[in-house]
Amino acid sequence: MDAQRRFDLTGQVAVVTGGARGIGKGIAVALAQHGADVAIVDILDTEPVIAQLRKLGRTAWSFQQDLAKTQQLGPLADDIWKTAGRIDILVNNAGVGYLDAFNQITPQRWRHTMAVNVDAPFFLTQRVAERMIDAKIKGRIINTSSVNAMVAEAGLAHYNASKGALEMLTKSLAVELGPHGITSNSICPGIIETEISEDFELDPAFFDYYKEHIPMEQRFGKVEDCVGTVVLLASPAGRYISGQHIVIDGGSLADQVPRMQFMPPYRNTICQ
Repeated sequence: MDAQRRFDLTGQVAVVTGGARGIGKGIAVALAQHGADVAIVDILDTEPVIAQLRKLGRTAWSFQQDLAKTQQLGPLADDIWKTAGRIDILVNNAGVGYLDAFNQITPQRWRHTMAVNVDAPFFLTQRVAERMIDAKIKGRIINTSSVNAMVAEAGLAHYNASKGALEMLTKSLAVELGPHGITSNSICPGIIETEISEDFELDPAFFDYYKEHIPMEQRFGKVEDCVGTVVLLASPAGRYISGQHIVIDGGSLADQVPRMQFMPPYRNTICQ
């Protein structure tokens, strides 16, 4: 397989939930740049991203949906399949998060977090994967998880729990869908500079503190830092990768005890 074909998605149809903004929008555009036609599912206005996809010469569809309404997800998947004719790539990107102390989390907010972050990826994948199997499509399931699936963060007990569940769901699907040639993987971003990061009200000092502990250039990630991984997992080059999570956090999780600021400056030395 030549290098160009390894990442060619021409003729494939991708579905991206939460594709109206942020990482989801970046993923949708990247998949279109590599040849895929794209269906965007979002509760927000999708017209700007749809226009951008069409400027790339791709066919693009918009489906407005509240993903917390679990009973509507099977019919939604059927509608997308009927409209687009097939689905080769499903990117479960949509997610919600709230900053709450553990004893302030209401049953309603807990259930909403789980509905969008866990139930929606499962029930959409359930219906889409059944159709992939019937059509003998060796498809791709890609879930946008988080570093919070592996390490906890204060004020995010509901979000942490939902992403941990999504990781185990990703692995379970890899086991059951593997015999049909369908892969299931996740990406796990750290803090990424998007409109969504503005939803949390935090002391600005937190962000400066956090950046100091990111090994890669002491900066937050950007959307473009995330999309290449999705293209890999969606493409022929990623056909034997399944049941995996790929962390995109600039090396933050690799640093168990931040100590760089307490070490002497590095010196250029030559070993003789």
